[in-house]
Amino acid sequence: MTPETIEGYGVRLRPCHPADVPEMVAGCADPQSRRFMPLLPDPYDADAARWWIAEGAPAAWAAGGSAYTIADPATDRLLGSIGLTRVSAERATYEIGYWVGPSARGRGVATAATRLLTEQAFTAGAGRLELLTHPENVPSQRIALACGYRHEGVRRAAGAPREGVRPDLVAWVRLAGDPPGPTARLLPDLPGGRLTDGVVALRRVEPADVDALHRLHTLREVVANRVPPVPPERAAVARRCRLAATRWLAGEAADLAILDATTGVVVGGCALFHDEPATGQAMVGYSLLPEARGRGLATRTVRLVAGWAFGIGVLRLWAGTRPDNPASQHVLERAGFRREGLLRGRLPGPDGSRVDSVVFGRLATDEN
Repeated sequence: MTPETIEGYGVRLRPCHPADVPEMVAGCADPQSRRFMPLLPDPYDADAARWWIAEGAPAAWAAGGSAYTIADPATDRLLGSIGLTRVSAERATYEIGYWVGPSARGRGVATAATRLLTEQAFTAGAGRLELLTHPENVPSQRIALACGYRHEGVRRAAGAPREGVRPDLVAWVRLAGDPPGPTARLLPDLPGGRLTDGVVALRRVEPADVDALHRLHTLREVVANRVPPVPPERAAVARRCRLAATRWLAGEAADLAILDATTGVVVGGCALFHDEPATGQAMVGYSLLPEARGRGLATRTVRLVAGWAFGIGVLRLWAGTRPDNPASQHVLERAGFRREGLLRGRLPGPDGSRVDSVVFGRLATDEN
């Protein structure tokens, strides 16, 4: 590729120039930029920006990649930066990366620039583009999906080390032959961010839910239904809460907090797992804190989740309960599930034993 200016989707991509220094410093010194780009010089000052313009960007071009300023077409003012790093010349594979300054966020600038550079890269002969994101960088993952990149997996400890820790990176990939447009999501966002019937409300799990969910998942009766039946460490629950949005975007699980709709207090948890996407099957699981039981909240929760799941294309829902858990079985029956059978020794039990599981199912075509 050679330095050139390209425009489209409301942004301009052009080579860097000295007038970019003030906005470049403001963008790269921003805490959010620094959080997800740990290799930036610290502090990021005018000298660092001038080095990038004079040496860093030209080196990117010389290595077969690219380094653009994302500019406002009306003013030519820097909004951010985007570029390509050549991963393999033989495989025509590149990694795409970008940042957008605080004043330009929330306006679709990064999405527009990523879409534009993606198209230009494929026109120039690229065969595969990789977009790697920190697991907690949810906005960047949404950009990947909007630009037609697909979740490919997690690269363990592939990130730059910070304070002795190498974070995982989530890989999003687009091929030259992929269809145009955004990537269809297996698990869309909840309408308006939540589901509710006025008594119970469901929303995506958030980092602030860790205390309530840790208390829930360390209850003896809840642990008995975990796989394996071992109480989780608080750190594991905290990680689950931090990564709930990422797992949702990847289509792995819709991890939900159950709230009392009147008070807004978290009273339990529920999750929908797309365990068999090819056949349209998903699994639902749920549990409530003791003070919320006996009020019909679990039944209301399962009904809400089932209605949403069938609305987004799930064709069959199933759930399993231990044979000695009649309360959960009644919840499923009241929510329209039918008992389908017993799976002998399906789950690991305590001390190396095996536990049976009673299977319940509901189809999208079943009557409510």
